[in-house]
Amino acid sequence: MRAILGILVFTALMWLFSSARKSVAWRTILGALALQFVMAFLVLKVPFINSAFRWVAETFVQVIGYTWKGTDFLLGRFSDGQVGPYLENFAFRILATIVFFSALSALLHHLGILAFFIRGFAWIMRYTLRLTGRESLSVAGNVFLGQTESPLLIRPYLDQMSRSELMLVMTGGMATIAGSVFAAYVGILGGTDPETQAYFATHLLTASLISAPASVAAAKLLVPETEPQVAGNAQIVKSSASNFLEAITNGTRDGLSLAANVGVMLLVFTAFVYMFNDLLGWVGGLTGLNPILAANTSFESLSMECILGYIGAPIAWLVGVSSDDIVLVGQLLGEKTVINEFYAYETLGKIKSGMSERSVLISTYILCGFANFASIGIQVGGIGVLAPSRRGELARLGFRALIAGTAACLLTACVISIMHP
Repeated sequence: MRAILGILVFTALMWLFSSARKSVAWRTILGALALQFVMAFLVLKVPFINSAFRWVAETFVQVIGYTWKGTDFLLGRFSDGQVGPYLENFAFRILATIVFFSALSALLHHLGILAFFIRGFAWIMRYTLRLTGRESLSVAGNVFLGQTESPLLIRPYLDQMSRSELMLVMTGGMATIAGSVFAAYVGILGGTDPETQAYFATHLLTASLISAPASVAAAKLLVPETEPQVAGNAQIVKSSASNFLEAITNGTRDGLSLAANVGVMLLVFTAFVYMFNDLLGWVGGLTGLNPILAANTSFESLSMECILGYIGAPIAWLVGVSSDDIVLVGQLLGEKTVINEFYAYETLGKIKSGMSERSVLISTYILCGFANFASIGIQVGGIGVLAPSRRGELARLGFRALIAGTAACLLTACVISIMHP
């Protein structure tokens, strides 16, 4: 019941802050929310579809194992064929996975395999939600690709897109994840156990899939369409690689850049968190807050985690999280928004043993998206290169896209909360 209330509250808030409340296409909004439930039911409750998703997830887990074989070969101790403890860490296991999956995604795109699935999903989105061809391609692309990779599929159309369409492109990128980082999240949450990895891989795949229609609902509520729509199909821009070897090379280069960016961002933000926590702890000691927090909460002193946890707790309550875990889940939501989802998933991996299984599951869905402040800059810079004339519009829409992307992930979490009482 709280999750149902959450859907109503999140929808009402987005309508309240809409740029054109009278222009909201409620058929599209309600259709997107209904499509979420249908997709979630099919994937999670229909046995043969659930088995198919489970098989895909287990295949991903196998591929992650191949990545680790490459890491072992390159960095292991060749004398005895064993990998030392110094390699069993984030940099060599998780970041290496990003590089390989980026190369794999580039190869699948070049071979047309990704395009096949993107076209199929785009067709569903277009005819059920009445989206334009270029909108549906963008949303479908975000299920498989990242927030700066997916716009490449519709590059020729970006300059002519309406403000509402551009908002949907940005929101879709914020609300879903990329295949390259998907595998990294599986490694963070699943550890080295294949069964646990397959469990989280199944739910992460589901999250990215059903957050696509949620991104439509959120974007079209905050920035409704007020301009004449362009009918007709849109064609996917093909891979620029001349052959599969160049595609793998390009994907590897892009993956290396992404992995390096993720690594240094986590290094810097983790250092800042500890610095701020020391400062806040000093303030808490000076004001007498630390003893109060230690006696009445799970936090020993004033900290960023404490502040974010209590700010995000009401939102976690609305999603349907157990009352015992709402502060922890609120903390995770705050970390994802202020820092990034990698940092939040790392925290979830550390604290999930002290949470209920249901709270861990809902948290997995809440965090499954790129909606954070850094992504505004990434999108303005990345998409702005593809459409320089729209850079100003992208900057103006950035904060709204962040809100819409966060709301889309919360709507998805509400759906899962309802289906897993």
